[in-house]
Amino acid sequence: MENNRNYFVAIALSVLILVAWQFFYVNPRIEKDRIAAEQAQQAQQAQPQGGTQQATPGQALPSGAVPGESRDQAVAKSARVEIDTPALAGSINLTGARFDDLKLKGYHETVNPQSPVITLFSPAETADGYFTELGYVGNDTTGTVPGPQTVWTLSGGDKLTASTPVTLTYTNDKGITFTRTISVDDRYMFQVVDSIKNGAAEPVSLSSYGRVTRFSKPTTPSIYVLHEGFIGVAGDNGLQEYGYSKIEDEKSVEPGKATGGWLGITDKYWAAAIVPPQATAFDTRFSHFTDGRARYQSDYKADAVTIAPGQTSEVKNLVFAGAKEVPVIDNYEAAYSIPQFDLMIDWGWFYFITKPMFKMMDYFYRLFGNFGIAILITTIVVKLLFFPLANKQYASMANMKKVQPKMEELKKKFGDDRMGLQQAMMQLYKEEKINPLAGCWPILLQIPVFFALYKVIYVTIEMRHAPFFGWIQDLSAPDPTTIFNLFGLLPFDVPLFLHLGVWPIIMGITMFLQMRMNPTPPDPTQAMLFTWMPVVFTFMLASFPAGLVIYWAWNNTLSIIQQSIIMKRQGVKIELIENLKSLFTKKPKPAE
Repeated sequence: MENNRNYFVAIALSVLILVAWQFFYVNPRIEKDRIAAEQAQQAQQAQPQGGTQQATPGQALPSGAVPGESRDQAVAKSARVEIDTPALAGSINLTGARFDDLKLKGYHETVNPQSPVITLFSPAETADGYFTELGYVGNDTTGTVPGPQTVWTLSGGDKLTASTPVTLTYTNDKGITFTRTISVDDRYMFQVVDSIKNGAAEPVSLSSYGRVTRFSKPTTPSIYVLHEGFIGVAGDNGLQEYGYSKIEDEKSVEPGKATGGWLGITDKYWAAAIVPPQATAFDTRFSHFTDGRARYQSDYKADAVTIAPGQTSEVKNLVFAGAKEVPVIDNYEAAYSIPQFDLMIDWGWFYFITKPMFKMMDYFYRLFGNFGIAILITTIVVKLLFFPLANKQYASMANMKKVQPKMEELKKKFGDDRMGLQQAMMQLYKEEKINPLAGCWPILLQIPVFFALYKVIYVTIEMRHAPFFGWIQDLSAPDPTTIFNLFGLLPFDVPLFLHLGVWPIIMGITMFLQMRMNPTPPDPTQAMLFTWMPVVFTFMLASFPAGLVIYWAWNNTLSIIQQSIIMKRQGVKIELIENLKSLFTKKPKPAE
């Protein structure tokens, strides 16, 4: 029937686009990123930058990097202040007062709880150097101001904990004293408050700066649905997002002067960001520097403040370094009035759907203690929300089946007269009060919901390493089993492209059964699409997160039940059993 034909053609085109996108764009991009990561590792053998050069507004802030040392060696060679909180472990380097040693206690590299915890920051001397630094840009009247090479003195506290701050001091050659108090909460937010006392005889003017710098890109393949790289909010300029390749091409992007906002670098699950003083205008910059040693950097420079002789000025920065946990990020946005800080998590275009969906799933997770169950219950809730539309869809399909005999008569009557057939069919729809598009709208409206759920499962750290039951120990990763080694019974591994797990197969079966609820199209091309569509989707979704595949399989199951009930109420024959029988029935040869 005409409605089914358009439906199958639309699905076929969608599959073709997805497959083409995967083959011609995603796979080459993953390979490109892999090669780039290998080249970046090799580039770490470059010679270090030297000197104690003081940063100026127009030049790259020096890194002081000496690549090649192990992480433990780099940490051990400088005086440090220990960091120990419920969520963080590490230290602050007293040279530069740099946050360059930080590990996340609550997160491991794999699902094995004995695997190493996640390392976020590492010293610049290491291959994966990554740090945050705060300092000042001065002039001849200010003397040497705190920067990358400044050696601070620990003057208060001996360990930074959630309840005990530490105090650092530095007095320069002009008699200006900088007193830095660093505190941290029980999650991932540091407060850095600088008290600057002008002990000189002249007024001094200086600007604060902050930077997040890293020397390597993430090793995980970049996926088009997820932003990784430079990120920030610059006042009225709004959210700024730039990928690594974009900044490599542009060398530097400056969103413009702003008052209020934040900036940093984000990975899929982790981020480092600086929140500058919100009442002072500042310039933001996202850069890729190739002088000495290549590095990526988000930095800001605030407008200069003038301090009279004998007076004291205060500069307050916030530094976020940790996991992008949704409630934590939201709380920081509210508690510190950080504009659009929640957009550090890549909710995507359908933000207005994605975030509420996460909130709902998180509620069910806290209720039942399993994100897999939360996905199943969320699917039911979504089904209930779309129940009126789905009823119209299935009722429309049922009515189309009722008039199928009349449509066949019209096709015989008009033969090759397609214009006449179309007019007669429209008249038939009008007489029978059938809207042929009624079955399409519910499908179109559910597409944003599907992509929103995909984003929730793929980008939220709450889904990372979240188990379901049995062999699914990470809902954000593909089903680890594959039929090609009998789901692990045979003692060998298979290539990644041959991974076809239990849940993708279950999803394919439910999709097959759902499509068999309707009569097989008489057109051979449509019939072929009808038959092979579940197979194509089964292989395509094999590489998707297990949570998404479980959702789709469960959604198909609920749709089959719902469609059966509606068809029965409409008095329409359910074709499922006969369609299944026809697959195993030998068709008679056409008469000669």
